Amino acid sequence: MVRPLILAALLCIATFARAEGEKFPVLKLGANVYSNVTVLSVSATDIYFSHQGGVGNARLKLLEPSLQKQFHFDSAKALAKETEQAQANALYAQEVRLAPPPRPKAAVAAAPREPPAPEPLPANGLSANSFLNQPAPELVAEKWVGDAPETRGKFILIAFWATWCGPCRGAFPLLNQLQEKYRDRLVVIGISNESESDIRGMTEPRMDFYIASDPRHRSATALGVRGLPHALLVDPHGIVRFEGHPGLLDGVNLAPLFDAFGG
Repeated sequence: MVRPLILAALLCIATFARAEGEKFPVLKLGANVYSNVTVLSVSATDIYFSHQGGVGNARLKLLEPSLQKQFHFDSAKALAKETEQAQANALYAQEVRLAPPPRPKAAVAAAPREPPAPEPLPANGLSANSFLNQPAPELVAEKWVGDAPETRGKFILIAFWATWCGPCRGAFPLLNQLQEKYRDRLVVIGISNESESDIRGMTEPRMDFYIASDPRHRSATALGVRGLPHALLVDPHGIVRFEGHPGLLDGVNLAPLFDAFGG
Protein backbone atom coordinates (compact mmCIF):
# COMPACT_ATOMS: atom_id res chain seq x y z
CA MET A 1 0.00 0.00 0.00
CA VAL A 2 1.26 3.48 -0.84
CA ARG A 3 1.90 5.53 2.25
CA PRO A 4 -0.37 8.65 2.34
CA LEU A 5 1.06 12.11 1.95
CA ILE A 6 -0.07 13.66 5.21
CA LEU A 7 -1.20 17.25 5.55
CA ALA A 8 -1.45 18.69 9.07
CA ALA A 9 -4.94 18.11 10.43
CA LEU A 10 -5.78 21.78 10.64
CA LEU A 11 -5.15 22.16 6.92
CA CYS A 12 -7.35 19.26 5.75
CA ILE A 13 -10.37 20.11 3.59
CA ALA A 14 -13.62 19.36 5.44
CA THR A 15 -16.30 18.44 2.92
CA PHE A 16 -20.05 18.33 3.22
CA ALA A 17 -21.78 15.55 1.28
CA ARG A 18 -25.08 17.40 1.10
CA ALA A 19 -23.97 19.42 -1.95
CA GLU A 20 -21.86 16.75 -3.63
CA GLY A 21 -23.11 15.84 -7.10
CA GLU A 22 -25.33 18.93 -7.53
CA LYS A 23 -25.32 20.06 -11.17
CA PHE A 24 -25.67 23.44 -12.89
CA PRO A 25 -25.91 24.00 -16.68
CA VAL A 26 -24.27 27.40 -16.08
CA LEU A 27 -22.69 28.79 -12.93
CA LYS A 28 -21.54 32.42 -12.68
CA LEU A 29 -18.90 33.13 -10.05
CA GLY A 30 -17.93 36.78 -10.15
CA ALA A 31 -16.57 37.58 -13.61
CA ASN A 32 -16.15 33.90 -14.48
CA VAL A 33 -18.89 31.81 -16.11
CA TYR A 34 -18.66 28.00 -16.09
CA SER A 35 -20.80 25.47 -17.99
CA ASN A 36 -21.69 21.83 -17.26
CA VAL A 37 -20.87 22.28 -13.58
CA THR A 38 -20.92 19.43 -11.06
CA VAL A 39 -20.27 20.20 -7.40
CA LEU A 40 -17.53 17.93 -6.05
CA SER A 41 -17.53 19.13 -2.45
CA VAL A 42 -18.22 22.16 -0.26
CA SER A 43 -16.18 23.14 2.78
CA ALA A 44 -16.86 25.87 5.30
CA THR A 45 -14.92 28.31 3.11
CA ASP A 46 -14.89 27.00 -0.49
CA ILE A 47 -16.85 25.25 -3.20
CA TYR A 48 -15.00 22.72 -5.41
CA PHE A 49 -16.46 21.74 -8.76
CA SER A 50 -15.77 20.27 -12.18
CA HIS A 51 -16.80 22.09 -15.36
CA GLN A 52 -16.44 21.85 -19.11
CA GLY A 53 -12.85 23.09 -18.97
CA GLY A 54 -11.58 21.08 -15.98
CA VAL A 55 -11.93 21.61 -12.23
CA GLY A 56 -12.05 24.75 -10.10
CA ASN A 57 -12.86 26.26 -6.74
CA ALA A 58 -14.19 29.54 -5.34
CA ARG A 59 -14.50 31.24 -1.95
CA LEU A 60 -18.06 31.06 -0.67
CA LYS A 61 -17.80 34.51 0.90
CA LEU A 62 -17.33 36.02 -2.57
CA LEU A 63 -20.48 34.47 -4.06
CA GLU A 64 -23.82 36.18 -4.52
CA PRO A 65 -26.14 35.85 -1.49
CA SER A 66 -28.47 33.45 -3.33
CA LEU A 67 -25.59 31.07 -4.05
CA GLN A 68 -24.25 31.42 -0.51
CA LYS A 69 -27.64 30.33 0.78
CA GLN A 70 -27.79 27.44 -1.66
CA PHE A 71 -24.40 26.16 -0.48
CA HIS A 72 -25.26 26.71 3.22
CA PHE A 73 -22.60 29.37 3.75
CA ASP A 74 -22.12 30.33 7.41
CA SER A 75 -19.95 33.43 7.72
CA ALA A 76 -19.10 32.71 11.37
CA LYS A 77 -17.97 29.16 10.62
CA ALA A 78 -16.02 30.35 7.58
CA LEU A 79 -14.21 33.00 9.62
CA ALA A 80 -13.40 30.45 12.32
CA LYS A 81 -12.01 28.05 9.70
CA GLU A 82 -9.92 30.75 8.02
CA THR A 83 -8.55 31.78 11.41
CA GLU A 84 -7.75 28.16 12.21
CA GLN A 85 -5.95 27.74 8.89
CA ALA A 86 -3.98 30.97 9.39
CA GLN A 87 -2.91 29.83 12.85
CA ALA A 88 -1.85 26.46 11.47
CA ASN A 89 0.18 28.14 8.72
CA ALA A 90 1.83 30.44 11.25
CA LEU A 91 2.62 27.51 13.54
CA TYR A 92 4.15 25.53 10.69
CA ALA A 93 6.25 28.52 9.59
CA GLN A 94 7.46 29.00 13.17
CA GLU A 95 8.41 25.34 13.45
CA VAL A 96 10.41 25.60 10.24
CA ARG A 97 12.23 28.72 11.51
CA LEU A 98 13.01 27.19 14.92
CA ALA A 99 13.91 23.71 13.71
CA PRO A 100 17.52 22.86 14.60
CA PRO A 101 19.87 22.43 11.68
CA PRO A 102 20.58 18.83 10.66
CA ARG A 103 23.39 17.16 12.54
CA PRO A 104 26.60 17.27 10.50
CA LYS A 105 27.91 14.04 9.12
CA ALA A 106 31.17 12.64 10.44
CA ALA A 107 34.03 14.88 9.41
CA VAL A 108 36.33 13.62 6.69
CA ALA A 109 39.51 15.09 5.32
CA ALA A 110 38.95 17.97 2.92
CA ALA A 111 35.17 17.61 3.25
CA PRO A 112 33.41 19.52 0.48
CA ARG A 113 31.20 22.43 1.37
CA GLU A 114 27.47 21.77 1.56
CA PRO A 115 25.77 22.87 -1.68
CA PRO A 116 23.29 25.74 -1.26
CA ALA A 117 19.60 24.92 -1.49
CA PRO A 118 18.45 25.25 -5.09
CA GLU A 119 16.27 28.12 -6.19
CA PRO A 120 12.60 27.07 -6.66
CA LEU A 121 11.78 26.20 -10.25
CA PRO A 122 9.33 28.57 -11.95
CA ALA A 123 5.68 27.56 -11.73
CA ASN A 124 5.14 28.14 -15.48
CA GLY A 125 1.68 29.60 -15.09
CA LEU A 126 0.57 27.61 -12.05
CA SER A 127 -2.86 26.05 -12.67
CA ALA A 128 -3.55 24.90 -9.10
CA ASN A 129 -3.30 26.15 -5.53
CA SER A 130 0.29 26.53 -4.37
CA PHE A 131 1.78 24.20 -1.74
CA LEU A 132 5.45 24.95 -2.48
CA ASN A 133 7.66 24.21 0.55
CA GLN A 134 4.57 23.13 2.49
CA PRO A 135 3.26 19.66 3.42
CA ALA A 136 1.45 18.06 0.50
CA PRO A 137 -2.27 17.40 0.95
CA GLU A 138 -3.44 13.81 1.20
CA LEU A 139 -3.72 12.38 -2.32
CA VAL A 140 -6.14 9.54 -2.95
CA ALA A 141 -5.84 6.81 -5.60
CA GLU A 142 -9.24 5.12 -5.92
CA LYS A 143 -7.89 2.53 -8.37
CA TRP A 144 -4.38 1.66 -9.52
CA VAL A 145 -4.19 0.86 -13.23
CA GLY A 146 -1.49 -1.77 -12.87
CA ASP A 147 0.82 -2.23 -9.92
CA ALA A 148 0.81 0.11 -6.91
CA PRO A 149 4.20 1.74 -6.18
CA GLU A 150 6.31 1.57 -3.04
CA THR A 151 7.14 5.16 -2.12
CA ARG A 152 8.85 4.83 1.26
CA GLY A 153 12.00 6.96 1.41
CA LYS A 154 11.61 8.28 -2.15
CA PHE A 155 10.69 11.47 -3.91
CA ILE A 156 7.25 11.34 -5.54
CA LEU A 157 6.47 13.15 -8.78
CA ILE A 158 2.69 13.38 -9.20
CA ALA A 159 1.36 14.42 -12.60
CA PHE A 160 -2.32 15.20 -13.24
CA TRP A 161 -3.36 14.33 -16.79
CA ALA A 162 -6.23 13.18 -19.04
CA THR A 163 -6.47 11.08 -22.21
CA TRP A 164 -7.89 14.07 -24.14
CA CYS A 165 -5.06 16.41 -23.06
CA GLY A 166 -2.44 16.76 -25.81
CA PRO A 167 0.16 18.58 -23.64
CA CYS A 168 -0.24 15.83 -21.02
CA ARG A 169 0.56 13.11 -23.53
CA GLY A 170 3.45 15.21 -24.80
CA ALA A 171 5.03 15.03 -21.33
CA PHE A 172 4.88 11.22 -21.11
CA PRO A 173 8.28 10.54 -22.78
CA LEU A 174 9.97 12.78 -20.19
CA LEU A 175 8.09 11.13 -17.30
CA ASN A 176 9.10 7.71 -18.66
CA GLN A 177 12.75 8.81 -18.76
CA LEU A 178 12.68 10.20 -15.23
CA GLN A 179 11.10 7.03 -13.83
CA GLU A 180 13.71 4.85 -15.53
CA LYS A 181 16.75 7.00 -14.76
CA TYR A 182 15.91 7.74 -11.10
CA ARG A 183 13.94 4.63 -10.12
CA ASP A 184 16.08 4.25 -6.96
CA ARG A 185 15.15 7.75 -5.72
CA LEU A 186 11.92 8.70 -7.50
CA VAL A 187 8.42 7.34 -8.07
CA VAL A 188 6.41 8.92 -10.89
CA ILE A 189 2.61 8.72 -10.52
CA GLY A 190 0.09 9.90 -13.11
CA ILE A 191 -3.39 10.64 -11.75
CA SER A 192 -6.40 10.92 -14.08
CA ASN A 193 -10.01 11.70 -13.16
CA GLU A 194 -11.12 9.28 -15.86
CA SER A 195 -12.23 5.67 -15.41
CA GLU A 196 -9.87 2.71 -15.58
CA SER A 197 -11.42 1.59 -18.88
CA ASP A 198 -10.86 5.03 -20.45
CA ILE A 199 -7.24 5.02 -19.29
CA ARG A 200 -6.57 1.50 -20.56
CA GLY A 201 -8.16 2.45 -23.88
CA MET A 202 -5.32 4.89 -24.58
CA THR A 203 -2.40 2.78 -25.81
CA GLU A 204 -0.21 5.57 -27.21
CA PRO A 205 2.00 7.13 -26.07
CA ARG A 206 3.41 4.48 -23.77
CA MET A 207 3.27 5.10 -20.01
CA ASP A 208 6.18 3.48 -18.14
CA PHE A 209 5.24 5.00 -14.79
CA TYR A 210 2.54 4.32 -12.22
CA ILE A 211 -1.05 5.26 -13.11
CA ALA A 212 -3.97 5.95 -10.76
CA SER A 213 -7.64 6.56 -11.49
CA ASP A 214 -9.55 9.06 -9.32
CA PRO A 215 -13.03 9.50 -10.89
CA ARG A 216 -14.32 11.39 -7.83
CA HIS A 217 -11.71 14.14 -8.35
CA ARG A 218 -10.60 13.96 -4.72
CA SER A 219 -6.89 14.50 -5.37
CA ALA A 220 -7.47 17.25 -7.95
CA THR A 221 -9.88 18.95 -5.54
CA ALA A 222 -7.39 18.80 -2.66
CA LEU A 223 -4.86 20.66 -4.80
CA GLY A 224 -7.35 22.98 -6.52
CA VAL A 225 -6.19 21.82 -9.97
CA ARG A 226 -7.69 24.12 -12.61
CA GLY A 227 -5.77 23.08 -15.72
CA LEU A 228 -3.75 20.20 -17.17
CA PRO A 229 -1.06 19.07 -17.09
CA HIS A 230 -0.05 19.92 -13.53
CA ALA A 231 2.69 18.26 -11.50
CA LEU A 232 4.25 18.46 -8.07
CA LEU A 233 7.38 16.90 -6.61
CA VAL A 234 7.14 15.75 -3.00
CA ASP A 235 10.30 14.98 -1.02
CA PRO A 236 10.66 11.89 1.24
CA HIS A 237 9.39 13.97 4.20
CA GLY A 238 6.12 14.90 2.46
CA ILE A 239 7.07 18.49 1.55
CA VAL A 240 6.32 19.91 -1.93
CA ARG A 241 9.55 21.03 -3.64
CA PHE A 242 8.28 21.76 -7.17
CA GLU A 243 4.90 22.55 -8.73
CA GLY A 244 3.93 23.45 -12.26
CA HIS A 245 4.20 22.01 -15.76
CA PRO A 246 5.98 18.62 -15.71
CA GLY A 247 8.00 19.62 -18.77
CA LEU A 248 10.07 21.94 -16.56
CA LEU A 249 11.59 19.00 -14.71
CA ASP A 250 14.56 17.10 -16.09
CA GLY A 251 17.72 15.53 -14.72
CA VAL A 252 19.49 18.89 -14.49
CA ASN A 253 16.71 20.38 -12.38
CA LEU A 254 16.02 17.28 -10.31
CA ALA A 255 19.58 16.61 -9.15
CA PRO A 256 19.86 19.75 -6.94
CA LEU A 257 16.46 18.97 -5.37
CA PHE A 258 17.55 15.41 -4.62
CA ASP A 259 20.77 16.66 -3.02
CA ALA A 260 19.13 19.41 -0.97
CA PHE A 261 16.01 17.62 0.28
CA GLY A 262 16.71 13.90 0.06
CA GLY A 263 18.43 13.52 3.45
